[in-house]
Amino acid sequence: MSKQSLHQRLFQRLTDSSPGEVDDDVSANFFRLLLARTGSKIADRLASPKTTLAWLLQALGAPAIFIGVIVPLRESGSLLPQALLSNYLKRFSKRKWGWSLGAILQGAAIAGCAVVALTLQGTSAGLAIVGLLVCFSLARGISSVTAKDVLGKTIPKSKRGQLTGWAGSASGIIAVVAAALLIFVDEERSITSYAIYLGIAAAIWWLAAFVHLGISEPGGEVEKKGALSAGLLKQFKLLKTDSDFRDFLIVRALAIGSGLSTPFIIALAHDRLGGAALWLGVFMIVEGLSATLTGPIWGKWADRSSRAVLRGAMSLVSLLLLVVVVFTIWVDGDLVNRIFFPVILFLIGASHAGVRVGRKTYIVDMAEGNKRTDYVSVGNTLIGVILIIAGVLTGLASLISIPVALGIFAVLAALGALYGHRLPSVSEA
Repeated sequence: MSKQSLHQRLFQRLTDSSPGEVDDDVSANFFRLLLARTGSKIADRLASPKTTLAWLLQALGAPAIFIGVIVPLRESGSLLPQALLSNYLKRFSKRKWGWSLGAILQGAAIAGCAVVALTLQGTSAGLAIVGLLVCFSLARGISSVTAKDVLGKTIPKSKRGQLTGWAGSASGIIAVVAAALLIFVDEERSITSYAIYLGIAAAIWWLAAFVHLGISEPGGEVEKKGALSAGLLKQFKLLKTDSDFRDFLIVRALAIGSGLSTPFIIALAHDRLGGAALWLGVFMIVEGLSATLTGPIWGKWADRSSRAVLRGAMSLVSLLLLVVVVFTIWVDGDLVNRIFFPVILFLIGASHAGVRVGRKTYIVDMAEGNKRTDYVSVGNTLIGVILIIAGVLTGLASLISIPVALGIFAVLAALGALYGHRLPSVSEA
């Protein structure tokens, strides 16, 4: 037997594969995808709108309205243009360059935020960061619309969820180490520390872009250049003709609270614990640990049944949000708050990781070729619209009471878990 390469041994250990299953091209692609996606996830955590950018805007004295819009803007801005982008990208048989281009542009936008942190204050800083976040979101859309296509073409069905899970776990470990440094930051130097974090995130995105270009991607299905309106009409007809896809989108839409609820919980924590850099470090550590400890578990389960992962994680989200509502209304106390918020953010992060792994694995396994690209682009565009609507409605609800907004998300997640029984199984290899 020939000696196995490093990436073959890594592939075998991370995916519980037997030696006969270890194909050289597949294992090399798995390793490169793991590095690239781990890098992008680390950069995402370091420059997270939910934590780092929200804290930075507060430190720069930006009006509260900017803090309220950054998460929906970041998410919906990357999703809305994907139907248009996919019609262009489907003209190319190889699309790995699209992910790398998006990563390069994301890095540039976050580097711009680092410059803003060191040079601007107040409304000017808020406007500049929001503008750069729009550019970031559009670049993220380029990467998103190609990511699942490249994954589906280069990694076997039974290994895709595990790759996603391990990438989340590895990024979580590094994010924990990076976040721990914030605990020791002098409050007077916190702005500089945030800028350094953003600069490091930009550099990691650029490195991930380079690694991703090394993937050996086979040629795929190509569509010839045609009328843009015809291509869009064909894509969105899927909502009428494909009931399985439509059911998946309903479940995914009902799951939006798993991500959008975190800023509201952070706001509650900020109100009860204060806005010191120490607590930002704690929450980033908690977020990283949740991904580290649960990512591989969700991934292996998703390769057996991504539908079950999606339903189970959404049920957990609903239960946890109801716990937050009850706690906020009836419980208070300095020591209790110091324990409760890190624990609940860990559990919410773990549940959100399950939702992400489940839905990503499910949609990649649903179809092949350009049909998969259509699923991803149409779904993301529609979810982008829903995120904007949900952001406005829950934002208004939060003006009444943050627990009201969290209660809405809890009910939606519970409905999604129930509706998920309609989804067919797609995870068989």
